Amino acid sequence: MKKTKKIDILEIGKEVLENEARAVLVAREKLGESFVSAVELLSGMKGKVLLSGIGKSGIVARKIAATLSSTGTFSIFLHPVEALHGDLGTVAKNDIAIVISDSGETRELLALVTILKKFNNKIIAITAHENSVIGKLSDIVISTHVKEEACRSCTAFNLAPTTSTLVQLAVGDAIASALQEIKGFKIEHFAAIHPGGNLGELLKP
Repeated sequence: MKKTKKIDILEIGKEVLENEARAVLVAREKLGESFVSAVELLSGMKGKVLLSGIGKSGIVARKIAATLSSTGTFSIFLHPVEALHGDLGTVAKNDIAIVISDSGETRELLALVTILKKFNNKIIAITAHENSVIGKLSDIVISTHVKEEACRSCTAFNLAPTTSTLVQLAVGDAIASALQEIKGFKIEHFAAIHPGGNLGELLKP
């Protein structure tokens, strides 16, 4: 009878964390003028930020929208499919879109980007492929290319979004943090919009 190979669960966990930490450090080294241009564009806008993506990138977009809103930059998540069925009504002429797609070829997101271009909204793409269709249609592209996903059992296929979405999220946090400092968003502003939960209790005067 064939013996089943014992799986070292702790080793898998440590390896994934190491791979993801390394990818974030690589992203740090690659961060350049496109990031500066994106933050400068966002800091001077008169509208709101539209975050969009689908699948795992859509979940990342929702989180970045929440982080931006909670640190002084009015932002909403715009689902690329729902946008085509009426939610485009939330888009104003001074809004800036941040679209997230690892491939830069996501069909549903591409449809939204094409319309936003017709609306003359500025578009910032966070993608692993600068020369993708979405990358070429965008005004600014922040590259988030990673060598491989962290999921060890699927590395051969490099399919399940793990490291790629982590880097997307980290870039979003970097954008939010830079905007927070530029805008002078301080603890009293944070307290005003965080009255509930443990944070709200800690920030009470």
